[in-house]
Amino acid sequence: MQFAFPKNSNLTPELVEQIDKHLGGVEKITIFPFWLKTSLLILFIAIIISFVFILLLKQQVNSKTMQLQKDIAQREKIEKNLKESNIELMRAKKKAEENDYLKSTFLANISHEIRTPMNGILGFTHLLKEQDLTNDNKQEYISIIEKSGNRLLNIINDLIDISKLESGQMDISIKKTNINEVIEYIYNFFKPEVETKGMQLLSKNPLYENNVTIETDPEKFYAILINLVKNAIKYSNKGIIEFGYEVKENYLNFFIKDSGIGIAKDRQKAIFERFIQADISASRNYEGAGLGLSISKAYVKMLGGEIWLESEIGKGSQFYFTIPYNTNKKEIIIPVNTISETQTENQTKNLTILIAEDEETSDIYLTTVIKKLCKKIIHSKTGIEAVEACRQNKDIDLILMDIKMPEMNGYEATKKIRKFNKNVIIIAQTAYALTDDREDALVAGCDDYISKPINKNTLIKIIGKNLRKKVALHKQI
Repeated sequence: MQFAFPKNSNLTPELVEQIDKHLGGVEKITIFPFWLKTSLLILFIAIIISFVFILLLKQQVNSKTMQLQKDIAQREKIEKNLKESNIELMRAKKKAEENDYLKSTFLANISHEIRTPMNGILGFTHLLKEQDLTNDNKQEYISIIEKSGNRLLNIINDLIDISKLESGQMDISIKKTNINEVIEYIYNFFKPEVETKGMQLLSKNPLYENNVTIETDPEKFYAILINLVKNAIKYSNKGIIEFGYEVKENYLNFFIKDSGIGIAKDRQKAIFERFIQADISASRNYEGAGLGLSISKAYVKMLGGEIWLESEIGKGSQFYFTIPYNTNKKEIIIPVNTISETQTENQTKNLTILIAEDEETSDIYLTTVIKKLCKKIIHSKTGIEAVEACRQNKDIDLILMDIKMPEMNGYEATKKIRKFNKNVIIIAQTAYALTDDREDALVAGCDDYISKPINKNTLIKIIGKNLRKKVALHKQI
């Protein structure tokens, strides 16, 4: 077979013939044979498939990479959260350890603060039984027992107050309060104690009488000042203690300054926390449960003010607190003391008094206190007995009503008595000593309220006050 050459080729017929002879039977060459086309097609398809595979592989790699990045980011976030959680746990652990330490210290201090006055009460009570005591010995022992009892009562009151603050049960009772009278009372009360220590007590009350009556909670205001002045006296052994107030725009700025031991900078914030004193070690030199400043801070906040201090070790401390200066000059004073105390004393000697009390010790004490003030005493141990005693004895002038009694409490007994006797004076007496108890007693129909332990002079004053009110009311009628 001859090869076909293009017509425009420069090959001569002779050269073509020689080539044909040389190649023999080789077939004529075509430009694109079938096998080549097939191979090229297969190669092209393979390239396309490879390209598509590479694209798919790249897409899958990108997807895996993104997922891996997300996983890494999530893991980093988890690790960060774990780290933060660990930090919080460490802080919580440290706080818990501090709280455990403070609670342990507090319990140890409370145990000490309770057992110490109890030791004085029980110890000297036992000593009073000795036969060869002089009158001076007896008076000294009685004085120690009284001081120990007051110290124990202060601790109990602080624990009750802090418990009410913790549980959110502490309410405020806004009343008209003469701040100068409070300042003067605290000054006269603490002056002998300060002078006994060889120090001087000063007070400052710049406002005149027509501007000193403000609207605040008198009990909490009094408690704040008492706590701060007591601390100043406790931690001072020389120099001057000064307290009082200044008017600053719409606030009264109270201050208590002493020249005592002072408070370290790193302890000045902590002392306002519960159960903490400036010195919380077992070797501390001063009595107290570490609740006074915490209670004062809470009271100041409830009254709408602030409290802070300035102090330096060895140079004394200055405590400051503010309360709003809410004054009302149009105060109406109702005269209830129109009957003299002499007339009241004469009247009490003719009284018939009912003591509603289930505790034998309290009943004996009340009987001893009032037996010289009345002609007849009736006793009842339950609320039901108290109501029945009032029904059968129309001449009862005054009732000392215990709130917590079996069968029927004092509130219910008072309500039932008021249904048939509107005139008898009922004075509630309770060991609860909460603000709500006073309000509940008045709502139930009681005329007044006294908390246990009952002070003899306080009870006599309350009885006299209510008798004067009753006599004044009858005169008006």
